[in-house]
Amino acid sequence: MFNFDRRALFLTGPPILLATCVLLCSAHQSASPAAAAAPVIQYTGPIIDVHLHTDPPRSAAAAPNPVTGTQAAATSAELRDAVLEECQRYNIVRAVINGRPANLPPWIEKDPHRFLPAPMIIVIDQHPVIDIPTLRNDIQSGHAAALGEIMAQYMGLEASDPVLEPYWALAEELDIPALIHMGTSFPGTAYSGYPGFRLRFGNPLLVEEVLVKHPKLRLWVAHGAAPWTNEMLALMSQYRQVYIDVSAIDWIGGPAARPGFHAFLKQAIDHGFEKRIMFGSDAIWADAIPLAIAGVDSASFLTPEQKRDIFYNNAATFLQLHDLQ
Repeated sequence: MFNFDRRALFLTGPPILLATCVLLCSAHQSASPAAAAAPVIQYTGPIIDVHLHTDPPRSAAAAPNPVTGTQAAATSAELRDAVLEECQRYNIVRAVINGRPANLPPWIEKDPHRFLPAPMIIVIDQHPVIDIPTLRNDIQSGHAAALGEIMAQYMGLEASDPVLEPYWALAEELDIPALIHMGTSFPGTAYSGYPGFRLRFGNPLLVEEVLVKHPKLRLWVAHGAAPWTNEMLALMSQYRQVYIDVSAIDWIGGPAARPGFHAFLKQAIDHGFEKRIMFGSDAIWADAIPLAIAGVDSASFLTPEQKRDIFYNNAATFLQLHDLQ
């Protein structure tokens, strides 16, 4: 069963939800809130956001959006309603939501067609906070549509650690997609409540043993595993079942950071992976959603077809959303 009383910070603190925030730290620090307050978005087609969170920070006052300065929602319900408003405004027809299990059902009840639940996989002192029988039941009953975000790196674990093996096996057995955090995070992560965090565990090549052992596993890697770009592209070249999302890296830092993100996006496309890149926001603030959309939409080298693939088609294929085909 789920147990969050032991160290709730693993699911409620801003660091996990900020994910690779990060990576573009210098741009993040210099970004002007006004510069990204009203992003220009030309894309009007449908969108699937494969990386949303249901849990606001423990202290909303301590976690304003680093780009706009907007305060975070005080409750999961407040965040849900604000996110849903953005989803309706920007034609986000599906969204994979992950977070605390107590916060997942109210989101589903609010909009069961749009929101796809995905419980986070957290391991504390070698004990996962959700056991396999509970997870199996949730998947089979429709209360879990995906697995993850798997937070191995924050807990000082490699993706192939034995404690995670049953979860990979279950995802493969039931053919449910799994999301893993890879890459970096906010500066000083190991000093800020996550003593097990190590950069080396964010190298996507550490997922290779999992893929070899579970060849039918549908896996997507969060944040493009930035800054491990060459390793990520090598992994995708070898294992065709691996996709990436561009959450967080598509908006953190605001417009000033877009050249770096666009360079990554173009490199992935030039390697032939335009059909395996998925849009995500990693939003803990609702106003991060349009920023993320604008981050992709502003890539002038993308054709309309490529934008449609990133925003919609690739995720519909990967998540097997047959009603959207």
